[in-house]
Amino acid sequence: MDKIRQTLKLYGFLGFCSLIFQVIYTKILYKNARIVRRPFDIRGKKQIRFSRGFTTGRYCRIEAHSQMPCAEPIIEFGVNCQINDSVHIAGAEKIFIGDDVLIASRVFITDLNHGSYKGPNQSHPNTISRERELHTNPVYIESNVWLGEGVVVLPGVRIGQSSIVGANSVVTRSIPANSIAAGNPARVIKQFSFERNEWVNVNGE
Repeated sequence: MDKIRQTLKLYGFLGFCSLIFQVIYTKILYKNARIVRRPFDIRGKKQIRFSRGFTTGRYCRIEAHSQMPCAEPIIEFGVNCQINDSVHIAGAEKIFIGDDVLIASRVFITDLNHGSYKGPNQSHPNTISRERELHTNPVYIESNVWLGEGVVVLPGVRIGQSSIVGANSVVTRSIPANSIAAGNPARVIKQFSFERNEWVNVNGE
């Protein structure tokens, strides 16, 4: 009863009613999830795996683009992942998000590009953008990662366990475990020292 009173105080009566509806909606369509808040746009649901405790904000969009049936999910969430409002995740090969990952609002994660712009067989600028062949490179976000507001994670990136990516950063290359990265493109600015038991600047300060 105390928990209900606290929830009413936090959300108000109409917000509480909306929350109850969202919970019922979640249990019907996403039985492993904790709560999926509407509106929620999902495409290619059969190629997406939600684990226990999955939580979303509103206006999230998760889409799996598959040319043919896959034995494994294209997009996979670990246990107790939380994504906030207006997160967009688009995968065509593999996006793996580990356990206890926290993703702030307006984050974009993708493993695909319309066209190829390096290496052999690059796309020609006169080709209509939407008609360029999709090129993919898997993305792995390991457990206990925190992505700040407005972060963009691009194809071919691995973000190591327990790392943090600062707000509005663009991740174009992999980030090692236990690091703090920020900027465009994102670079590591701090790493956790287990000897000193604190976060230290990359120059050792």
